Order: sequence, then C-alpha cells, then structure tokens
Amino acid sequence: MKQYEIRADYDRDTIVVYQAYNETIAKLAIENKKFVPPFSLTRMTWIKPSFLWMMERSGYGHKSGQEYILAIRIKRSAWEYALSQGILTHPSKSVYTNGDKWRRLFEEAKIHVQWDPERSLRGCKLDYRSIQVGISRHLIEGYNNDWIVDIQDYTSLAHKIYQLKMDGRPDKAKELLPKEKIYPVSLEIMKRLGLD
Repeated sequence: MKQYEIRADYDRDTIVVYQAYNETIAKLAIENKKFVPPFSLTRMTWIKPSFLWMMERSGYGHKSGQEYILAIRIKRSAWEYALSQGILTHPSKSVYTNGDKWRRLFEEAKIHVQWDPERSLRGCKLDYRSIQVGISRHLIEGYNNDWIVDIQDYTSLAHKIYQLKMDGRPDKAKELLPKEKIYPVSLEIMKRLGLD
C-alpha cells in the first residue's frame, strides 16, 4: 500500500462515503435520502470513504451520538470537485511552499482534507493513511441537495461485523466488509492533496 491514496467503494458514477449520527438525524436522513433538521447546514460536516476508519471512530456504532452508520452514495463528479478544492489540515512541505501560504489558503478553504492512519479490523493503526473530507457551511447545502444520490443504513452490518470480530471470527467479519479499491484521481488532485 502507498502511504497516501484513496480507497473506496465506488462505481462508474458514484462513491460511498460514511458518516455516523444519532438516531434522530440518521432515521430522518434514511427516510428522506438527504439530511433534514435537526441536521445543521451551518457547520462543517466530515465524510470518509474508509469503512474501517469510520468503524474505529464510531465504535462500530456503539459510541454516544454515533449509533447509526450511514453509507452515503454521492456523485463522483461532486467528490472530485471537493478534492479539487481541498486544502490540507496541516502545512505539508511536499504541497505548500511555506506555512504562511498554507494558513491563508486554509482560512479561506471551503473544503478541508485530513489524512489519518487507516485502521485494521482489530482497530490497530496501519502504516498507510485514510482520507476524510470536511465540507464547510458554504458547500454543505449543495452536498445535501445535489451531491447525494442515496443514503443507506449500515448499522446492522457494522454490528454484525463487530460481533464476528469479538467472537474470534475475523475471516467471517472480513467477508462482510464493503469492497474498497484504489480510487483514481487526476495528477492535479494528487499534487494538491499530497497523494503518492
């Protein structure tokens, strides 16, 4: 594995990203196929294409306020637009010529991009990174109304994988994981986000 690359469940037109929410927000999102109040359109929201990273973050849907795991299918064109606007959350020397330039870009950014250690089924940090994308309040209405194609409830899947893992049956758990593969991006996006 390269240290920086995007891995995701995607098809020709769409890509799956994950978010975890409480019951009220999640059930309304599943029913309406978009987010509705009390979901806030005035604060940044983070989307992640790595299922296992989301599982570690949400405790497989067992953490307070993250009891529901949502698989949100968005347009690839929207995802790639987001990546093309992304500014890293730290001033990587391989991307930015100096810290002042990065700071100006970061303060004006409508999309933030962060690379975190990918996780194994056991929750261990791996040597390669997983991307998460922060959508600012300036774009979140477009994300909600135009980018989203479908929202599915993956909570029971998360719980089943967790139970198999806890029962000492990791091979069975792995069989249920969403199939993620390397997501191709343009050279411009690679340079912008510090991909290998």
